[in-house]
Amino acid sequence: MAETLPETAPPPLDGVLVLDLSRVLAGPLAAQTLGDLGATVVKIENPDGGDDTRGWGPPYFGDEAAYYLAFNRNKRSVAVNLKSPDGVALVRRLAERADVLIENQRLGTLERMGLGVEALRALNPRLIYASVSGYGRTGPRAAEPGYDFVIQAESGLMAITGERDGGPQKVGLPISDIITGLTLGQSILAALYARGRDGLGQHIDMALLEAQMAVLGNVGQGALITGREAARYGNAHPNIVPYRVFQAADGPIVIACGNERQYRALCVGVLERPDLVSDERFVTNDRRVRNRDVLEPLLDGLLAARPAEDWLLRLRKHDIPSGRPRGVLEALTAPEAEARGVVQRGDGRPPLLRSPHRLSRTPVRESAEPPRRLGADTAVILGDLLGLSDGELERLAACGAIRIDEEVHRHGQTRAGST
Repeated sequence: MAETLPETAPPPLDGVLVLDLSRVLAGPLAAQTLGDLGATVVKIENPDGGDDTRGWGPPYFGDEAAYYLAFNRNKRSVAVNLKSPDGVALVRRLAERADVLIENQRLGTLERMGLGVEALRALNPRLIYASVSGYGRTGPRAAEPGYDFVIQAESGLMAITGERDGGPQKVGLPISDIITGLTLGQSILAALYARGRDGLGQHIDMALLEAQMAVLGNVGQGALITGREAARYGNAHPNIVPYRVFQAADGPIVIACGNERQYRALCVGVLERPDLVSDERFVTNDRRVRNRDVLEPLLDGLLAARPAEDWLLRLRKHDIPSGRPRGVLEALTAPEAEARGVVQRGDGRPPLLRSPHRLSRTPVRESAEPPRRLGADTAVILGDLLGLSDGELERLAACGAIRIDEEVHRHGQTRAGST
């Protein structure tokens, strides 16, 4: 008889301890994902200012920049001075208990402190040690820092982004950092799964440049096959036509015909121009791609005759993928976003984007706001996980090894395993 499973269970990573020694974006995003999935994430911050992004504003919510709030939900802030021998010793003790450590320091920095991968995995063979860098921990550029803007340029991404007659253009958000953070999260989950088989951790060497190149996808593959540089198409698609932004009478709309049925429905059912289906120049996608400079102006002229909403009603009636470009705030407050609870709001708390993971039996953790006060959790984490007494905590704070948020400490804190 099959075992009856409970309708709900703890989050998937409940009981996993993560040390987040990274800052800015890629590493913190990976750690945030693990926190969403139920891990206890201890964010180790420099007592003198903390994560750089705390001050990357405006805009701010209170004293914290929106940038910082975007990538640090479901974490605990522990302020430890890694220039202090006592501070390093605390991190080593935490690493002995941890399941995952994420870091993005310059090459050799943590090794000189005794916090490198070999040193910590000697203490804890189960530790999954994840390093994030611009160009990887080996190779001719291993010692160089990695910055999203530079990676967008060097990966080829900027060369294929922007208008056809324009110059290289970066994406409107730090996409190389984001892709790297999401990819790193996948690697960590895979390493946790592998550890379940043999009990051993491993080192993850994640490079921004490689992560970005890996998602060049069809464009990168096309360049490799043809031996030619990829072209820039603006809002059009290199391999599918029609598939871009068109101008209706009162503004832009997006139409994405991904197959012959959709193209036929566009021409016959929506535009009432069956001749555009039978025309030898447009009868297959291959021919439409080759003759895009003829077809797309024809479609622009036809679509300019009616308002966008009129066209969208017709397009959706015929099941043709379409939409209207939105602003960011407009998108986040749209009915479909509201219906799915994309944004979590609370009295006196910053609105937060929710995790997109939807698991029926092991739901993700409800988003806890990022630690707004630097070192807010220092005392409770070090007390609970390492058993440090109030006297020991006060001594470490007095010598500059840690920072304790006195206001939070006075009014009490939650336990290390909760948020």
